[in-house]
Amino acid sequence: MIGIVVAVVAVVAASTSCGKSKNSGGGGTPTLAFMGALTGSNAQLGINIYNGAKLAIDQHNAKSGVTKVTLKKYDTQGDATQASSQAKKVVQDKDVAVIGPAFSGESKTADPILNAAKIPFVSASATAVALAQSGWKYFHRVLANDDVQGPGDADFIAKTLGAKSVYVIDDQSEYGLGLADAVRKQLKTDGATVKNGSIDPKGSDYSTTVNAIKAANPDVVFLGGYYDAAARLVKQMRAATVKATFVSGDGSLDQKIADQGGASANGALLSCTCSSAVGSTNPKVQAFEKAYVAKWGSEPATYSAEGYDVGNILLQAIDNGKKSAQDINTYVASIDYQGVSKPIKFNSTGELSQSLLFMSEVVNDKIKFLGPTSTAKPVPAG
Repeated sequence: MIGIVVAVVAVVAASTSCGKSKNSGGGGTPTLAFMGALTGSNAQLGINIYNGAKLAIDQHNAKSGVTKVTLKKYDTQGDATQASSQAKKVVQDKDVAVIGPAFSGESKTADPILNAAKIPFVSASATAVALAQSGWKYFHRVLANDDVQGPGDADFIAKTLGAKSVYVIDDQSEYGLGLADAVRKQLKTDGATVKNGSIDPKGSDYSTTVNAIKAANPDVVFLGGYYDAAARLVKQMRAATVKATFVSGDGSLDQKIADQGGASANGALLSCTCSSAVGSTNPKVQAFEKAYVAKWGSEPATYSAEGYDVGNILLQAIDNGKKSAQDINTYVASIDYQGVSKPIKFNSTGELSQSLLFMSEVVNDKIKFLGPTSTAKPVPAG
């Protein structure tokens, strides 16, 4: 299997050396690619990123005297197999850079193809630790990985919430399992009692898991997974009178957890190394929020600000005369950028040089941003 993958990547890489297209610095309109889920059960997270990036590009193209840039969509449906196919299309189309891939599982299959083709890819959302450990020279991401989020979640659960017993569940995905394992490891260091479980993210009946949770009677239930399954799980937990505090990570941080989970989702605590652009006092962030609402008719959501920042970083590279994929990658690697989401500067592996973890809560059926985990306090019930 490894030999087959290497052979495929080699063929794809070789195909990029045979001339240049109008997209790769040949004098035409530079084309950026968005790669992520635009359809499927967890598509809203990808849509949030695309909306932020599209806003950045539309604002850029409205200026006079700039190189006009186009943005192409590559819908992965959040599926690893689809992602590898879409990555090959990006290579064939000779787009100069990729905003994405969005999810960690799809990144695992798409990133080797993009890296072999020497196309820079900057993710606004993929957090699996291993992505930055593969030696990829064209990889960057604008948020911290699960080695920040997982231990941070565990410390918040054990220290801020004061939990002594925690039931940790994963959805068996690349992202969910990695995050859950990081939480499990740190909780044990923090002295909490940990019990473990797994769910099928496409399943509808979680009664076996819910019954096990009820029998364990934990203080907190943590899920490493996405909002679609999280909404079903928390709804079934509350129906079974499980009162444990529900905590999850950035994959669950979307208004749809409240929409789909109903009143059962109230009180859910959701972490992210992404920050909220809603309610900021920073004029730059306020301007972004206003423009986003004007364009899309809704407030920025999870990863919207990160998508906007990635788009603007790539546009800044192009405005500075970097039209080829390799020149854009060199520029991105050395950037020191004050984004609307956070300061963005990369280390040699494509990770942020400074990382923070933030917490939000579902309050009265809406996501409420609580701030950094170091100071975040849950809203009292009632």
